[in-house]
Amino acid sequence: MVSFIYNILITIAGFALRGIALFNTKIRLFVQGRKDVFTHLKRQIGPGDRVIWFHTASLGEFEQGLPVIEKIRSEYPGHKVLVTFFSPSGYEVKKHSKAADIITYLPLDTRRNVTKFLDIVTPELVVFVKYEFWPNYLAGLKKRKINTVLISAIFRKNQAFFRPYGAFMRRSLQTFTHFFVQDEYSGNLLRSIGVDNVTVSGDTRLDRVAEILQRDNTLEFMDRFKDGQQCFVAGSTWPEDEELLTELINKAPGHLKFAIAPHNIKPAHNQALRKAIGKKTILYSEIRQQNLSNYDVLVIDTIGLLTRIYHYADIAYVGGGMGNTGLHNILEPAVFGIPVIIGKNYSKFREANELVKLGGVISVSDKSQLLEKTTQLIKKEELIKKTGQINADYVKKNTGAVIQILQFLRILL
Repeated sequence: MVSFIYNILITIAGFALRGIALFNTKIRLFVQGRKDVFTHLKRQIGPGDRVIWFHTASLGEFEQGLPVIEKIRSEYPGHKVLVTFFSPSGYEVKKHSKAADIITYLPLDTRRNVTKFLDIVTPELVVFVKYEFWPNYLAGLKKRKINTVLISAIFRKNQAFFRPYGAFMRRSLQTFTHFFVQDEYSGNLLRSIGVDNVTVSGDTRLDRVAEILQRDNTLEFMDRFKDGQQCFVAGSTWPEDEELLTELINKAPGHLKFAIAPHNIKPAHNQALRKAIGKKTILYSEIRQQNLSNYDVLVIDTIGLLTRIYHYADIAYVGGGMGNTGLHNILEPAVFGIPVIIGKNYSKFREANELVKLGGVISVSDKSQLLEKTTQLIKKEELIKKTGQINADYVKKNTGAVIQILQFLRILL
């Protein structure tokens, strides 16, 4: 009965989304992007092709799965790697990525779509990243005896799987060949409902960020801007974060430089941000032939540079935690062995909870706390080193998930 209701609801949702798409840009991308998926797949996948399929909900999950995707593609050049996205925010950013042979949307989880999709793709192996449990896709894979693995998974007690009414969703878990979970708590939750094919491997993102240290992270313009001074880098900031940051900038000592990479890089937003700052400020788009050492604040109005900019930070602030948009990646600055400051809303992020407890990440809830914590750090170089080392050690200690996952996937292939 529950399965019947689910299939009715998913069909209704498909029609409803078409109507909403007339008024909502993101939903329009969601709907229009799926129109030609099957045609695209038929062009890209032939009858004799051997396909390994990775499914990622959005951008964060793609980045989480990327270390495994890259290794698999390198080790199995005779296979085609397919990556599917559920969300436009992931697909639109990564649709031209060279990390996979084919990148597309995942059609809605109707029985008809599932049959059509699997008939075309006929994957040898399927890897879901972190979450997304589509009952019809999972049932279709199980019926065809296709090995399906979930990696970097996190489970919480309030999920339907662990509720008395969750029998329908628990059946979806039974379709997986193996689970690689991030923490022991998730493993214990699965075991509590009779799911024993579990390995606690950690988070693949830690392997990903550890690789950052092996790259060339130098940026000529940042060398000129920092000019030997202490530098505070704020990444992926939202208006709620920037309200605190502008106050900090205006009250901070003159020797402290600031680089801000807003989540919104539209000109109007950056001009408003610049107006709120009472110190000498320049946009990245204006830096050509400028003496950057004369400026106190650099606003990064482009994408793709933030990770390397963190290399120049003495202290980092990661946005998303002051509001409800979701905390951005704290591991990218943490790997450089620097203190990381975040907002007050971080409870859903395992690494944030752990690093706040350890002391490498500092949570603030208002302007005065941000000013107080930053002032304490910049006055004591030893405190900066000690706090940052906690973060560097955490990343180093928790790498290795990719190795464990690959060992298992090689057996299946």
